Amino acid sequence: MHLNFQDTQANTTEQESHSQPSRPFSVAEAVVKMLGDMGVEYAFGVSGGAIAPIWAALHRSSIQVLHFRHEAGAAFAAIEAYFASDRPVVIFTTTGPGITNALTGLLAARWEGAKVIFVSASTSSPQRGRWACQETSNYTMPSAGIFTSGTIFHYATTLESSDELPEVARRIALGLGQPGGFVAHISIPANIQTSSVNTSLPRVTLSQAAATASEETIAECVHLLSEEPFGIWVGFGARGAAKEIRQLAERTGTAVMCSPRAKGIFPEDHPQFVGVTGFGGHESVFRYMREQRPRHILVLGTRLGELTSFWNPEMIPRRSFLHVDIDPKVPGSAYPSVETFAIQSDVGVFCKALLKYFPARSGMSKVRSLTKSKRNLIHPRADGKVRPDVLMNMIQQVIVEQSNAVVMTEVGNSLVWAIHLLRFAESSRFRVSTGFGSMGHFVTGVLGTALARNGKAVAIVGDGAMLMSSEVNTAVAYQIPAVWIVLNDGRYNMCEQGMAYLGFKDVDATIPQVNFVKIAQGMGADGIRVETEYEIQAALEKAMASTSPFVVDILIEPSCPAPMVSRLDSLISQGATNY
Repeated sequence: MHLNFQDTQANTTEQESHSQPSRPFSVAEAVVKMLGDMGVEYAFGVSGGAIAPIWAALHRSSIQVLHFRHEAGAAFAAIEAYFASDRPVVIFTTTGPGITNALTGLLAARWEGAKVIFVSASTSSPQRGRWACQETSNYTMPSAGIFTSGTIFHYATTLESSDELPEVARRIALGLGQPGGFVAHISIPANIQTSSVNTSLPRVTLSQAAATASEETIAECVHLLSEEPFGIWVGFGARGAAKEIRQLAERTGTAVMCSPRAKGIFPEDHPQFVGVTGFGGHESVFRYMREQRPRHILVLGTRLGELTSFWNPEMIPRRSFLHVDIDPKVPGSAYPSVETFAIQSDVGVFCKALLKYFPARSGMSKVRSLTKSKRNLIHPRADGKVRPDVLMNMIQQVIVEQSNAVVMTEVGNSLVWAIHLLRFAESSRFRVSTGFGSMGHFVTGVLGTALARNGKAVAIVGDGAMLMSSEVNTAVAYQIPAVWIVLNDGRYNMCEQGMAYLGFKDVDATIPQVNFVKIAQGMGADGIRVETEYEIQAALEKAMASTSPFVVDILIEPSCPAPMVSRLDSLISQGATNY
């Protein structure tokens, strides 16, 4: 990590100073300039009186400002814009409820490993403790965690003077330069935002040095992996090393499996791919572990958390895990009683170092026969509502295979169906949240992806999530080509099916049937309703051809059980059962 600080006066340019009288540079303008210098291209948020100077400064800058309908939606969109662009994104809110509304999305950003900078307003010091409108101070809101560094924010501070700006800039630059995620919070009192800057500001040049393992560690890994065939378990943290992982697998003839978030990093149509683990995963993974249980498993960039592994003992290798992660706290946390060789390193750097010891061969290595899950051919029917597996097959054909759109799935049955049935051969085509797993993440996050990619992004969501916090109106305002595919079954179906499996009867998870096309059209978007399976293909093709925000409202057969037994069995093992 290298920081290059150049002192620059935070005022108007030299040309401007000749043509008009210079004016003091405000803290709001200085903060916005600092963020732009750090690579920020987008700022998402909701305005308010206390944040007005920052909001105005953002509009006068080169940063593109998008005004959302809810602060959590802005935060979720910021997460996905970061992953689509690999650039930090700003979230801005006003005082009080503006801050608390954003917290769910900010926690999701921390869990997902995004780099976002939250800029909020706080009450000016003379008005604190006097019941100011939406007062944000130690008198009215807890400071620990929200305004201090901790489990929500890697770095948080309240800016009380322009003299603090150089140190704030330095700390944010350090955080953005480090590997992994970084979530920061700068709270600025309203009177400080308009105060003059009295100090020179640093111009920061960021360069990131990737964490890497020592040569001795690499040599030990090569020794262990050369003993006999091993397995590779790929996670989302390995998304930047797709090429190297494929080379390593093909040179060694190794079987590869992946977490739900890592679909496509290693091609799912590759003969060495055995399946997805965990939530919505494939039985073929368990068959592989039973029939060919490897001595070692090389874990690349996954925490092996509940929805990746369910901590299932069948996923334990005969000898040990070799666990590579940039976070030294990750290896060994999911399976603490299993021998684990922890390697703190960037996955791509590690794989490149490993490849030096496994030279390229002519042709692909011979691979033992691996039993894999096969896609069943399901023919559409003329009557009845749409079955989820038929819908997923059509999404595979029309969207996954005939476009380059990113596909993302909301928490609920849409998530488990997509993980289980969709297949990706490229990295960065599939996004889910299996950690924090907040409803509303992708009905709003789809905007950030489509904007940052300047192209189509598709969110597969349930009717419950779509009713919770969609930003269709925001997409219309900025003509963002997002597509929502709504599994409309008139219920929180994952909850209903799950409760029945767990033994709880007579619970009400129903939702009055909604016509999402009428809602979308009422907000200026386009849409189409699908009532039979024969209508799916034409509807998806119309959605993908549209240049406007588009909602596909699909009436789903609610009785089809989603493939989530592993998750429900995990809940039972934790005591969540009526049996």
